Amino acid sequence: MEKLDNREALDVASLAGDILLASGAEIFRVEETIFRIARAYGVESSDAFVLSSGIFLTAGSEKEEDFARVRHIPLSAARLDKVTAVNQLSREIVEGMHTPAEARERLLEIRNMPPKPRSHQVLASGIGSACFCFLFGGDPVDSLAAFAAGIVLYLYLVRGRLSKIAANLSGGALVTLFGILLYQCGIGHHLGEMIIGSIIPLVPGVAFTTAIRDIADEDYIAGAVRMLDALLVTFCIAMGVGLVIMAWHHFAGGTLL
Repeated sequence: MEKLDNREALDVASLAGDILLASGAEIFRVEETIFRIARAYGVESSDAFVLSSGIFLTAGSEKEEDFARVRHIPLSAARLDKVTAVNQLSREIVEGMHTPAEARERLLEIRNMPPKPRSHQVLASGIGSACFCFLFGGDPVDSLAAFAAGIVLYLYLVRGRLSKIAANLSGGALVTLFGILLYQCGIGHHLGEMIIGSIIPLVPGVAFTTAIRDIADEDYIAGAVRMLDALLVTFCIAMGVGLVIMAWHHFAGGTLL
């Protein structure tokens, strides 16, 4: 019975780590959560090795049954709401508020948490674009144009099924073309600020920050992978913007920025 309880506890710890890593949590947070949950349920010999795209969890001693699990976790968008929920649940587990079965049910609920409604995401993209345009020196008309571009961008992203590279490259190109057309129609006075504000929803700020934290915590492999992913996204955005500006300059002539 004790071996079965230990295995159930390790299953709970492993599931919590899976959710955290898939939601963009830092490596040290994933490892610490797995260790604390396992220890709270009486498993003293657990050892987790976490990379940016996988978890290796082992446990076993003279008193405990050998346990090993390898999980592949693809890189995906950050879900900080899930990270917060798992963190809170892990604290409650340490305080003895949940049995392993109850914790597993709660973790399954967290894993299946729906994202924010698309209408909220689209509106947030527009508001974020407008605010950053204003922060970078745009006037109210520029911010209004960036608001429209941000909405168009997210409507395009939520409807498409493109790869990460294609989505960021084409998304950067789309908002740049949209901004240029508005600028040519006399809507907006500072095209550079309009474009900068419009592409902000594409910028991988959370992934970049997480990569720096992983590197600072000496998780160099995971940090390097996440940093490469963030830089690749940034490069694709810049390429999309640059290609549209170069094409417009070539076919229409004149200076835009």
